[in-house]
Amino acid sequence: MESPLVTDPARVRYVALGDSYTIGTSVDDGQRFPNQLAARLPQLELVANLGVNGFTSRDLIEVELPRLPTLEPEVVTVLIGVNDVVQRVPEDSYRANAAAILDALVARVGAGRIIVVTIPDYTVTPAGADYGDPAKQSAGIQRNNAIMTELATARGIVVVDIFDISLEAEVDRSLVAADGLHPSGTQYGRWVDRIVPAMEAALRA
Repeated sequence: MESPLVTDPARVRYVALGDSYTIGTSVDDGQRFPNQLAARLPQLELVANLGVNGFTSRDLIEVELPRLPTLEPEVVTVLIGVNDVVQRVPEDSYRANAAAILDALVARVGAGRIIVVTIPDYTVTPAGADYGDPAKQSAGIQRNNAIMTELATARGIVVVDIFDISLEAEVDRSLVAADGLHPSGTQYGRWVDRIVPAMEAALRA
C-alpha cells in the first residue's frame, strides 16, 4: 500500500514497520492501527505499511529497513519482537537487533520522529496457547518489551505502551480478531487513542 512520491508540505510521510500487528493480520485494511492513525491525523500520509506476518527483528533489518531510502519517510512507527519470542530468538540477539533498528531509524528520521509501540500479549487470546506455553511466552514478551523500552528511552525515542490493553482481551473478546489470535480493529483503535498524542508531538518535532 504505497503511494507515489509526492511533495506536499502539508503532509508528513509516514512508514509503519513491524510484523502481523502492524500489517493487521485478520482485519480489514482500514482497521489496521497505522491506517486508523492516519485517519485520525490527516497531516499523516501513510506511504507504506511494511509489516509482514511472522517477521522477527532480524527480518525487519534485512527486508524492511532497506526499503526506507526509496520511501523517504519523515516519521515512523515500529513494533517488533513477538516472533522473536515464538521462534526462541535469544534475548541478546533481540537486543542487538533492536538496537540496530533504532539506530538506523534515528539516522534516517531523528529520534523525535520515531514511535515505538510495545508488543501485545497474545497469550490471553483463544488461540494463544497454540504458540507456546502461555506463562513462558508472556514472560518473554514482557522481557522483550523491557529491552526495547530501555533501548528506545536511552535514545530519546517515545514508547507507547499498549500491553495492558491487550490483556483485556482475556475477558473482552471484542478485542480479538476473527482468527482468535490477533487484535481486532476495536483493540487497534484503543492503541491509536494512546499513539495519537505521541504522534502529534512527533509531528511538531
